[in-house]
Amino acid sequence: MARTRHVIAVDVGGTETKAALVTGTPTGVQPVKQQRRQTRPTGDAVVEDVTTLVNELRAASEHPIEAVGVVVPGVVDEATGTGVYSTNLGWQNYPFKTNLRAATNLPTAFGHDVRAGGLAELRQGNARDLTNAVIMPIGTGIAAALVLDGRISTAPGEIGHVDIGHGDPCHCGQTGCVEARASSAAIARRYTARTNRAVNGAADVARLLTTGDTDAAAVWREAVDALAKGILLIAALLGPEAVVLGGGLALAGPLLTDPLGERLEQLITFQRRPELRPAALGDEAGCLGAALLAIDMLEEK
Repeated sequence: MARTRHVIAVDVGGTETKAALVTGTPTGVQPVKQQRRQTRPTGDAVVEDVTTLVNELRAASEHPIEAVGVVVPGVVDEATGTGVYSTNLGWQNYPFKTNLRAATNLPTAFGHDVRAGGLAELRQGNARDLTNAVIMPIGTGIAAALVLDGRISTAPGEIGHVDIGHGDPCHCGQTGCVEARASSAAIARRYTARTNRAVNGAADVARLLTTGDTDAAAVWREAVDALAKGILLIAALLGPEAVVLGGGLALAGPLLTDPLGERLEQLITFQRRPELRPAALGDEAGCLGAALLAIDMLEEK
């Protein structure tokens, strides 16, 4: 039986960085103390802020800290510990693992935020019973963790940057990306552009939708269409049992899943129709996954 480990986990998000003291084993972890701060761009700033959070949480821990797990967005090379590229946070080929280990003086596990969140959902969330699935958090951006034969794949899973033909520009330099219409950030941005009325994120657009706001309905409809077309591509290529929806947008619940399911039914012909499930772990998934990466690293020693 695996012994209980004590680690610090950090999930560097596009807008916010979450950190936690975490205890647990490879099969399940739980946060003991949590902290958050705004994410600053560039790799050096992230290392500086993560180190500050680690030092604060380490000082607050009643147990010796055995390791740190850190996950970041963008394109990641886990084998070398490198942040290959991030459009939103402005780094390229940044040696995160090396620099974080030197700064914290602790064994450091490093990974991709979405794959780490998927690992947490697979081990202790709403993907536990699935062999082949897609775990898709929808937040500042959109990516996916692919569960293949019961394991998290190292495939990029960048479903947010698939061209579905709408022609709108994306931050990545392409046009037509799922993310350009269906991310939480895109929904808020597109509503403001359409109405000249600022909103505080996609949650505000969802609220306006329930009041009969026709502009909110139009933006929401286009977001649902983009998501459905992205999921259709996944269904054609991988035939997953389920798509587990997480991130801020998934908090809309049936307001999202009902029209999304209806649009999928309209689009699907021969593809396997995946079940749509809500993620169980909310915005803690990335941190919990980072902790699992750290614990897995310790167990492999």
